[in-house]
Amino acid sequence: MLYDWIKALHVISMIAWMAGLLYLPRLFVYHVQAQAGSIQSDTFKIMERRLLKAIMNPAMIASFVFGIWLIVLNPSLLSQGWLHAKLLLVLGMAGAHGAMGKWRKDFEADRNVRPQRFYRIANEVPTVLMIVVVILVIVRPF
Repeated sequence: MLYDWIKALHVISMIAWMAGLLYLPRLFVYHVQAQAGSIQSDTFKIMERRLLKAIMNPAMIASFVFGIWLIVLNPSLLSQGWLHAKLLLVLGMAGAHGAMGKWRKDFEADRNVRPQRFYRIANEVPTVLMIVVVILVIVRPF
């Protein structure tokens, strides 16, 4: 019974984290269009900071905590190849998260030099990672 509750909390925290990973780069796409120092730019800065600090960071931490807890409760998972691949992809998501945190700081300091297209492409990275992770978890191909 505990395992199912932890798994549910892991999925919930992953959904919240993914929502942020998908939304933050979209905010960057629109932020690029705002003139530095404008009210619109300042509004984007607030939205980006709150999304990262209040939703994404706690959701990422919860995802890791509940995921590790699942492995502790069922150590036989460590012998399954799909989990190794999933963990590697989750590290990729954490890397994307870290990159977005750096980009947010660039916007906050009015130092963004990347074009809108960069953030449109960056927006696809978490999507691709999520698709592969879901396939690994559900299908367990190896």
